[in-house]
Amino acid sequence: MFQQLKVLAILCILSCSSNYTYSKTFLVFGAKTGWIGQQIQHMLIKQGHKVLVAHSRLENRNDVIAELDQVKPDCIINAAGVTGRPNVDWCEDHKQETLRANMIGTLNLWDCAFNKNIHVINLGTGCVYEYDQQHPINSGIGFTEEEAPNFKGSFYSYTKGMIDRLVVNYPNVLNLRIRMPLADDLHPRNFITKIINYKKVVNIPNSMTILYDLLPLIPEMAERRLTGNLNFTNPGVISHNEILQLYKEYIDPQFTWVNFTLEEQAQILKAGRSNNELDTTRLLAEFPHVPHIKHSIIKLFERMKQQVKIN
Repeated sequence: MFQQLKVLAILCILSCSSNYTYSKTFLVFGAKTGWIGQQIQHMLIKQGHKVLVAHSRLENRNDVIAELDQVKPDCIINAAGVTGRPNVDWCEDHKQETLRANMIGTLNLWDCAFNKNIHVINLGTGCVYEYDQQHPINSGIGFTEEEAPNFKGSFYSYTKGMIDRLVVNYPNVLNLRIRMPLADDLHPRNFITKIINYKKVVNIPNSMTILYDLLPLIPEMAERRLTGNLNFTNPGVISHNEILQLYKEYIDPQFTWVNFTLEEQAQILKAGRSNNELDTTRLLAEFPHVPHIKHSIIKLFERMKQQVKIN
């Protein structure tokens, strides 16, 4: 009798699981014009979720509250914020605008969502660390989510580092630390596009985010209501030269590049740039199938080769 009940229970679980749906209502900030926000929007729609693009500005509290009351989302994705155009040097001369978007507005959204018990997935950055004695280059020792940011070389990273420390006070927020996002196309915001257009590049191994691998994890993260900081990069590191060599092999055989040192780079930039390796232990505990950067980058260029034509 016990065995029959056990079998029936298993069949019931399997039946319920096969009919289970993760379909949710997502409200996405930063999907009007944002590169990653638009990708997330299209991905969620393709997966069968209901997606609405937010119209309120993060710092306008009354507008945010009104939109949350109207939409009643299961989850908010915040892909809005200021990174600067053409790069983060812009933030050095626009500190108030940077603070308004990256700190005041972000905290306002988190707080409004907290008051309504709505889960938030915030797209942050992992550019809040730099290699040091405890985390040397090529050591395989990455910065964990619990370690305090140690890079303050740019005002952009400074604001992001401060927001990182505050996320622990909001039990409804997951902050995804993206780094140097890599995509299959040659969009201007793609890190590959950026470095192939630089006159000179440094050659330093870094943790990076291959969007093809990691963005599809977001709905499951919403389902599990994960919170806190999460290093959102592929395991391992890859250097600028390795990426450029693959670009040359797969996309443009005529491509060439010139390296220069960090000291030489500093002479042409207003703000410093973060270089680091992030520890992905927590990410792999939740999603063990995320591929190593050295393996996944090959697949990326294979996909890119199918859709990109160089004249």
